[in-house]
Amino acid sequence: MKDARSGGAPTVLRLVLGKRLQDLRERAGLSFAEAGRALDVTHATVRRMEKAEVGLKIPYVEKLLRVYGVTDQRDIDAFVSLAREANQPGWWHRYRDVLPEWFSAFVALEGEASVIRAYEPHYVPGLLQTEAYARAVLRAGMPHAPQAELERLAALRAERQSLLTKDDPPLLWVVMDETVLRRPIGGPEVMRAQIDRLIEATEMPRVRLQLMPFSAGPHPAMYGPFHIFRFPLPELPDVVYSESLVGAVYVDQRDDVSAFLEALDRMCAQAAPAHTTRTVLGGIRKEI
Repeated sequence: MKDARSGGAPTVLRLVLGKRLQDLRERAGLSFAEAGRALDVTHATVRRMEKAEVGLKIPYVEKLLRVYGVTDQRDIDAFVSLAREANQPGWWHRYRDVLPEWFSAFVALEGEASVIRAYEPHYVPGLLQTEAYARAVLRAGMPHAPQAELERLAALRAERQSLLTKDDPPLLWVVMDETVLRRPIGGPEVMRAQIDRLIEATEMPRVRLQLMPFSAGPHPAMYGPFHIFRFPLPELPDVVYSESLVGAVYVDQRDDVSAFLEALDRMCAQAAPAHTTRTVLGGIRKEI
């Protein structure tokens, strides 16, 4: 994947179908150019469909499937049905007036992942934030934004959190610097409520929270926060998300992802064990 500053975010299903089209093309022994000629379009159009950079035009999909050797009409109809579903905007589309394009891809990946691992040195991750803490973080990061825009973003963050209470939630495994809990955001009352929320989260069976204490010294990811998404679908590789002030980078190349995974594994070994997190949080809360 690449720098995501513009362009609509694909649904995860569209990513999967693009990968399936790629596999069918390669099995048929056709190049991008040859597939493009079959559609009377440029090779770039085929490539962009496979990379989920554009919507899946149904006539194109039907013709490509036949060109690639899919002859059973039931298989074609099933694929086309999925393509129609994949072209529907995700639930987050309702927030398109305030949601940056580069972050909408994050929401799409987050919603379909079976495992979400993260390192956070600055803030409590969005899935675990209280409403008051979220508002304080948003205001700090967007000091000139109208209040209405901040309220919309806070509502989006709250809706994302329903992911943790659905019937089959993902595993959320976070390593969080002690700095996050020592930085006063929103005042003592807000911070106490936020720590209470984290204590509650430690009791959730699919949440694993580890704290990296100051005393642990340097660690492999001191350069900044990142997320790693893993999916139950074999077509999708692990994806790393790394955010900057004005955009984000999404990485899915195996060697690059492996570097992030190794760093996070080392950090998990270096951080305080998850079973001690509740006690540590309680101690910090008393100090606030």
